Amino acid sequence: MWAHDIEPDCYNSACIEPGQNILDKNKEKLGGYIIYNYYNLLPEKNWEVDLKNLEDQIDDKTSALILLNPSNPCGSVYTEKHLEDILRLSLKYRLPIIADEIYEKFVIFENKFTSVAALSKDVPILVCSGLTKRFLVPGWRMGWLVIHDRQDIFNKEIRKGLRNLAGRLLGPNKLIQHALPTILKSVPQSFFDSVMSFIESQAKLAYEELGQAPGLNPILPQGAMYMMIEIKMSVFPQFRDELEFIERMYSEQSVLCIPGQCFQFPNYMRIVLTVPEHILREACMRIQIFCRDHVMRESNIN
Repeated sequence: MWAHDIEPDCYNSACIEPGQNILDKNKEKLGGYIIYNYYNLLPEKNWEVDLKNLEDQIDDKTSALILLNPSNPCGSVYTEKHLEDILRLSLKYRLPIIADEIYEKFVIFENKFTSVAALSKDVPILVCSGLTKRFLVPGWRMGWLVIHDRQDIFNKEIRKGLRNLAGRLLGPNKLIQHALPTILKSVPQSFFDSVMSFIESQAKLAYEELGQAPGLNPILPQGAMYMMIEIKMSVFPQFRDELEFIERMYSEQSVLCIPGQCFQFPNYMRIVLTVPEHILREACMRIQIFCRDHVMRESNIN
């Protein structure tokens, strides 16, 4: 067990040769000696993977595919059909999948989470998860890697390499590791239901309030704890890009959002839904005021 943020890096170190590449959604990463080829997502389809673009990124040096479901920053939860489409491509090109499922329990609005490992018969899957999100304990840094390999494609050397790396990268202290069985068995379902009810309520609030802001297009999340909001930059011509938009909004309204450029999604910004309701409501009101103050008046805004 180790800090969950470095779980994919364990695979990289154990399985990837220098110069090979890994497919990841278009999100900024520090590749080191590993090359990351980025595939696109489709915001108009609840951030599904652009399968044609994904296939276009594959070459003879591609060694794995990284899949985030549910997604940070997009809040998407993929359907079984979409996961099966991704699996077909992975099987066609013989690509293992590194499945980051740290938000597996963060699913809202009656959406259903399915682990890609549950659908795979031939593609080996490395599932990354942990305590951080589900139990709201980010400082504990406890995560795990589960190998789903029905055809025993990962040989003994790869499994041994993963075990060796896991033994070296111990993030959580002994007390937290010792408490893990009790945590997993004893926390009542009512705790998780309460958290999801809160996140769902916050998502509804932000979606409704920001939908009234001229020039913004919030995308209702299906899971995780974030919302992505499209900024129609054409109706804010005084700003060069969303980064300048957000900087000015912070200066004038003291509201700070994460620019889409941080995730290679220009003209978007991300908000977090876990703040208290009165703070989120106040922030949404200030964002509305900022947009009304700066929107190009003669524009016909949809």
